[in-house]
Formats: sequence, structure tokens, C-alpha cells
Amino acid sequence: MKLEARLQRIELILSDVDGVLTDGGLFYDQQGSELKKFHVRDGLGIKLWQRAGYRFGLVTARTSNIVRMRANELGLDLVRQGHENKLPIVEEILGELGYSAEQLCFIGDDLTDLACLQFAGVGATVSDGATELKDEADLVTSQPGGRGAVRELIEVLLKSQHRWQELMSRYHQPHRS
Repeated sequence: MKLEARLQRIELILSDVDGVLTDGGLFYDQQGSELKKFHVRDGLGIKLWQRAGYRFGLVTARTSNIVRMRANELGLDLVRQGHENKLPIVEEILGELGYSAEQLCFIGDDLTDLACLQFAGVGATVSDGATELKDEADLVTSQPGGRGAVRELIEVLLKSQHRWQELMSRYHQPHRS
């Protein structure tokens, strides 16, 4: 099936965190607390995806309270942390929601994401993702991880589903006469 038709079937995006929603850098303060930097455009993109009636979730190998905080801020209830072998978790989420693999877009950046990317109806990676993922991905964003790559992916999906314009209407100022 052609990519355009596969894009139109997507109802669920599952994303890795480090290297996708962040630039992959790990920062620690003097007390050993972990810090992460998220891009606001990715956050708005996730909100737009949700406003269109779709689901978004996180599947990450690491465990971090910061991820839980960001997920809460974005209203995400699909958050699975501490799973280096992600595919069984992805399959479990699909089963819980009643979705098929064809309805899933998975975006990752490194080897722990490869099986999920290959399994999904649409597999995506960021521009600075591992070569192995770029070789297998249906979509490679022009933006690197942590710099709006998720927003870019969401725009591609929403435009292919002819939903982008209706979502943008709330941001346009009416013309003055």
C-alpha cells in the first residue's frame, strides 16, 4: 500500500522520548537531578493531534519523573517508561485500545525503537536518528529530535488526512474590512 494511503489510516502515535521529544542530551544538576528540555512546538503539535480526536503516547526505555510531568502537562495517559524492549509494550497498548498496527505511527531515534518502527503502519524517525532507523523508516523528519520533529510528523499526518486546515482555523484572525 502506498505511503499516502497508510498515512490516512493513522489514529495513534507512539513516541520515544529521549532523542525524539528531547535532543537526547542528559543533564544533571549538582544534586544529581535529571533535567530535560522539550520543544514547545512539539507540545502544541501533540495538542493539535488530540484536538483532531486522535491518541498520542510515550514509550521509553528510561524512567524519569520529568517525563511523567510533561505527559501530565500535555494530558497524555499513555505513558510507559522503563521498557528497553518496547515492541511488547506497543502491542499491549494496541490491544488495550483496540487498534491495529496499521493505525499506528511510531517515531523513534535509536536501535531500541527499530522493531516498533518496522511493526507500525507508519514508522518514522528524526533527522538525526540512527542510520539503521533512517534505512527502515517510512518518514524521516527534516527536524532533529527535540527541535520540532514530532510537530513536523503531526503536520504531515494531519495534512494527509485533510484535517490541518480545520485545526488552523482557530488561529487565524478574521479579515478586517
